[in-house]
Amino acid sequence: MFVIVDYGMGNLGSIRNMLKKAGVAAEVSRDPEDILRADKIVLPGVGSFDAGMRNLADRGLIAPLIENVVDRGTPILGICLGMQLMARKSEEGILSGLGWIDAEVVRFRPPAEGVRMKVPHMGWNTLEPKKDCPLFRGAEPELRFYFVHSYHMVCRDPSDVAAVTLYGVDFTSAFHQGNLYGVQFHPEKSHRFGMTLLRNFAEYA
Repeated sequence: MFVIVDYGMGNLGSIRNMLKKAGVAAEVSRDPEDILRADKIVLPGVGSFDAGMRNLADRGLIAPLIENVVDRGTPILGICLGMQLMARKSEEGILSGLGWIDAEVVRFRPPAEGVRMKVPHMGWNTLEPKKDCPLFRGAEPELRFYFVHSYHMVCRDPSDVAAVTLYGVDFTSAFHQGNLYGVQFHPEKSHRFGMTLLRNFAEYA
């Protein structure tokens, strides 16, 4: 059972439609029992960090996510805010994150004094893979994805970083640690590149 978590924040229909195009049947659900039964999970997200954590808590979804993902090792893919919520904390809010990845989420800052930098980072950009990751299996030589974000993840352990993207500085645009996967970009808006990535998560994660 492939479940897209509905906690009130995310492009749920777009993700399900892109998975369908990739040949993957997925259910959108906010039912804790569905989360517990899932063998693949997508945690999407559009919005602020604290709102995301509150919505997960208010819907009673944190405990089943921990049981299935942390205790059982079920693969999960965090998208945009969903990726950030797996970190310990964020400069965007005051609440603790899920804490599954030893990382913090910080706001984009200019790389040098006097350098102007447009925030949010919005539009198409490329990825530089940093390790062998199932998400990028059979990928094209130049990976391009669509981004919309003002904050990005900083991993304490460099081995967690699956890919980086240059926007003023190199930032973590994808991570992979065991059954945990996260991408800062939106695969559901990234045409064939996003379709390949979602198919890879479904088949190889």
